[in-house]
Amino acid sequence: MKTRNLLIVALVIGMLAVAFGGPAVAAPAFRIAIVMPSAKTDMAFSQSMYDALKALQKEMGGESALQIAYSEDMFKVPDAAAAIRDYAGQGFNIVLAHGSQYGSSVQEIAKDFPKTAFAWGTHVDTFGLPNVLAYTAAAEQGGYVNGVLAAKLTKTKVIGVTGPVEIGDAKTYISGFTQGVASVDPSIRVSKTWTGSFSDVALMAEAAKTQIAAGADALTGSSQSVVGSIGAAKAAKGKVLWFGTQQNQAPLAPELVVASQQYDWMGVLRAMIKNYKAGKLGGETYVAELKNGGLKIVYNPSFKLPDAVKKAGDKVIADITSGTLKIKP
Repeated sequence: MKTRNLLIVALVIGMLAVAFGGPAVAAPAFRIAIVMPSAKTDMAFSQSMYDALKALQKEMGGESALQIAYSEDMFKVPDAAAAIRDYAGQGFNIVLAHGSQYGSSVQEIAKDFPKTAFAWGTHVDTFGLPNVLAYTAAAEQGGYVNGVLAAKLTKTKVIGVTGPVEIGDAKTYISGFTQGVASVDPSIRVSKTWTGSFSDVALMAEAAKTQIAAGADALTGSSQSVVGSIGAAKAAKGKVLWFGTQQNQAPLAPELVVASQQYDWMGVLRAMIKNYKAGKLGGETYVAELKNGGLKIVYNPSFKLPDAVKKAGDKVIADITSGTLKIKP
């Protein structure tokens, strides 16, 4: 009798569930894959995006809401292209090709997977394809701020810049930095070295050493390979300051990092997901700026920055954010 009653109760519950639309079924997780040219802990370009993805995953409710797959150290473009194609074949909603060197690969692969959104940066070109997104950082803005700070702190009036390849946010950052220095004192010499590599740490270190030997007492640079430059600055034992970009680099050298421009890609990622769910897979370019919070200037609390210098930096940040000061990329 008990068994019969239980069956009747189960049948009634089942009928009620059908009548009211059935039990709620969890929506499948949104899936994003990222291909990065360096390690996800590089304290620079790759980490800035990986950290944003992990923060967004937490915000959305964890792995059940957002699944993340990644390939790191994809500095060889053919290897990166294979990974991008593989993730698209696995049905990921968005594949992030996180490197300006991946553009031609995205342009080719996206045509074969019309239901996948491909995002690449830093760049602004979507190639006219309906499923390609581009994203970039107005890195010249933070570059300008760092340039003002460096110009006010240099004693030798020689500042060194180590860059990878003159393209994307590496180019615009250094352009902004140079403008910031000149706005304070046009007589300061800014020595630039482009190594031709995003990943060659040793080459970047040698470039920095050469600039230090030529009198530079402040350095900056872009890409994951700047750990080489920071190492060279540390070897100078307090005689050289560092100004970071892409990630807060103070943990690498708290005694000499003055400030860092930090990328925060969460707003860009939110917009990509929102548009994807609305059926818009491409044709958009997203820009991280000081105004929209995509860029942040992080002062190193361990560095004793003179009040007057910080005040100058804060004023530049406020002027750029309000639009009073516009920086050419």
